[in-house]
Order: sequence, then structure tokens, then C-alpha cells
Amino acid sequence: MKFEEFPFHPRILSGLQSARYVSPTPIQAQAIPEVLAGRDLIGVAQTGTGKTAAFVLPILQRLAERPGPGLRALVLAPTRELAEQIHGVVQTLGRDLGVRSVALYGGVRKGPQRAALRGGVEIAVACPGRLLDLHRERAVRLSAVEVVVLDEADRMCDMGFLPEVRRILALLPAGRQTLFFSATMPPEVRRLAAGILRDPVTVEVDPATPAKNIAHAFYPTTEGRKRDLLVALLRGPARGRVLVFTRTKARAQLLASFLVEQGFPAAAIEGDMPQAERQAALDGFRTGKYAVLVATDVAARGIDVADITHVVNFDMPESLDAYTHRVGRTGRLSKTGEALSLAAPTDRLPRRWVERAVGKPVESRFLPGFPYGGGSGQGAGVRSSQRRADADLRASEPAHG
Repeated sequence: MKFEEFPFHPRILSGLQSARYVSPTPIQAQAIPEVLAGRDLIGVAQTGTGKTAAFVLPILQRLAERPGPGLRALVLAPTRELAEQIHGVVQTLGRDLGVRSVALYGGVRKGPQRAALRGGVEIAVACPGRLLDLHRERAVRLSAVEVVVLDEADRMCDMGFLPEVRRILALLPAGRQTLFFSATMPPEVRRLAAGILRDPVTVEVDPATPAKNIAHAFYPTTEGRKRDLLVALLRGPARGRVLVFTRTKARAQLLASFLVEQGFPAAAIEGDMPQAERQAALDGFRTGKYAVLVATDVAARGIDVADITHVVNFDMPESLDAYTHRVGRTGRLSKTGEALSLAAPTDRLPRRWVERAVGKPVESRFLPGFPYGGGSGQGAGVRSSQRRADADLRASEPAHG
């Protein structure tokens, strides 16, 4: 199937051609006809499946078919990075339509955002807190919104945005079209969807599972050897454009500084950084100035950088959903990638949960020549401690039937 088979305006097709979009992904092929038909929709798909274009393209088609003044489409996103990424897709695909859009998020001055709104925009991509601030200041009007998108709804719930999202939805016209995208559907997300959608159609594409074109591996180690093992990986099998995840903001900054000392072009991105610094780190990673970006989970939301070759879990995540979101930064849009986890005995995420998600065993790798300690150079001591840790984790796992 080709994008030309959809009834898109010629200027949208030219935008697709310029962006080198040729064939729709499964989520796009299934969701776009339903959204074009005006249906409310629940889209459940993993990160990296192309779901942004699945709602951006029908929104652009609506605006092309029925031009009109005012803010007519609203996309809610949990983080600034994701808001900027969606805004970028809107600008890329809608550049030949002359559609005006704005990204609204905190951490930066409101003045430029107010000016853009005064100048007139048809599409706003917004984080909930900043949107409510601007609405209270009467800088943004929501009375003409025809379609609203909740992107990464599960992350919005995880990050505590649910009350703000409900307040925003109450401000919108009752007859709007509502599109709901999420990688997972926990109970609170299902309740939210049930309360705001009208006779929705559901489209699911491999929900809550990592992409099939990602190779997964565990590198058993100890907490004290993680940094040196990461350096050895970056100098060997993990060369390329690498995204490294840590558990805390402080660890992200310390690890990035350590990698710079070791000669790697690296930067950190975490939630307490000023927005200008976060954007500079992300832009540097995107352009190749930095080969390694060290991130926390919240700060990494919305990172959409082409050709990330490896995701490294320096610290294991706390849940399978978090693992899926992390590793989904590589292997995007049918490209291949690797997810490498530095698993110390104290890490909490059981290997069996990951294996259940990917549908096959995940191998343990030991880097030849790396001085693990506690045994031979091939990691005998680490193998022993990891076997004990795996046994403890299996004993502590809840029964799943």
C-alpha cells in the first residue's frame, strides 16, 4: 500500500514525498481511514511504529478540506521533547499547506508562545500544565477545537497529569473528535478512555511489546563494574549512536561527565536541566555532535532521533512497560537496533518478564577480555552471582498462570 491510495490533498502528498514517506506503517494503515471518517479512536502501539503521522495526516487533511480560523486541533503530550517532536512532524508534513502550529510547554518564556497564539495557529501541541496556564491568562482559546489527541496517554497517567488532562477536556467542545494513543492500556487509562470517547474504534499493533527488529541481550555485571563495562561496550560492540538510560538525574550527569573524561562525545538530558540545555543536548545527539546521550526515563520521552543503533540500560528500569518504552528508541520504523542491559544482581526487572514480552530467550553476553573480577577473564564470578540473582528473582515473581 502507498500513501497515494489515501484521499489526501495534493499538498499533503507533496509533503509526504519531501519527507520520503512511501508506505504507511501498520498503525498508519489501520488508523488513518478511521480518523478520516471522523471516528473516535484508541490506538495501541509501541514506540517507533509511526503513530505520530497516523493522527497528524488526518488532521492536516481536515484543515485542507475545510479551512477556517482559530485553533482547531489540539495534541496533548506528556513532555516538552515529545511536544517538539510532534510539532516537527506537523511542520514537515504540512509545510506545503501553510498550516500554522505552535508547541506549548513549560521551562521556557511564555512570550513567544503568546505571540504565536496571537498571530493565529490552527494546531497546538501542548503539555497540559503550560496549556492550562495560558488558558487561565486568556492567551489561548479552545472553543473552536474540532479534534483533540492524547498522545502517550499511559505516560501522562504515570506522570500525574490525569487531573490536568480532565480539566482541559472539560474546556473543549462536546462534539469534538477524540483520538487516544497509548503503548499500554492500564486500568486508569481505560477508565479515562471510556469516559471521553464516543463509540471508539480500537486499533492495536503489537501493544506493549518491543519491536521485533530489536535484538536484546543482558550483560551480567556488578554495580561497581558498570561504568568500565559501558566504556568497553562503547569501544567495541556498541559503537554507533547510543542512548544510555540511568535511574536518576544525578547518575545521568555523573555518567555523561565520566564518558567525556574517557574521550567520548557525550551529553546528558534530565528533567532539572533548563530547556535550552536539554534542547542543545538533544540537537547535538541528533546532528552527530554527541555519539552518546545519557538520559532518565522522563527526560527521554519524545526523543525521536533517527538511526539510534543501541539502547543501553545502565540501570535497569522498574517495570516491563518502562523497558519497552526505553528500547523503542532504537529499531524504529523497521530499522534494526540492539537493546543491551547491564544487569547487576541488585537490579529488579526479572529477565523472564523481558523474555515473555519478546517471545524468546534473551542471551547473556560476556565481553571477551573484560576484567570482570571474581574469577576468570570470561566473567566466572559474575556468572555465579547472576545465577543466584536470577534464582532469587524467579522465586519472587508473582504467578502469571
